[in-house]
Amino acid sequence: MFDFDAGKLVIIGIVALIVIGPKELPRVMRQVGQAVAKLRRVGAEFQAQFMEAIREADAEEMRAGARKLMESAKVDLGPNPLALTKTELTSGLGQRAPEAAPSAALPLDHAEPPAASPASSATPRA
Repeated sequence: MFDFDAGKLVIIGIVALIVIGPKELPRVMRQVGQAVAKLRRVGAEFQAQFMEAIREADAEEMRAGARKLMESAKVDLGPNPLALTKTELTSGLGQRAPEAAPSAALPLDHAEPPAASPASSATPRA
């Protein structure tokens, strides 16, 4: 920012020694050092906030680009044959009247015994 070489710093030191005096020079130099440190901190904070704003803007721009790329990469395959078949089956099954459940669906321990025919009950076996 400012180009100070050794010669310029010596001249500034001599002028400060003459104007301020040797007794007050250490206190003034300490205050100047503290002010410079505070200015550097404020500058660093500003720079960090500025860089964060740039990163956020770049991130949002990248998200928008990714969304645009995803939209352009979508492939339209037309109607989904599996979904159509499922819809047709469920609508077809929903329109039919429910039938009686077959007896094979019952567990064996709950199955009813077969009804005795009249011919088998008329002739007892010995």
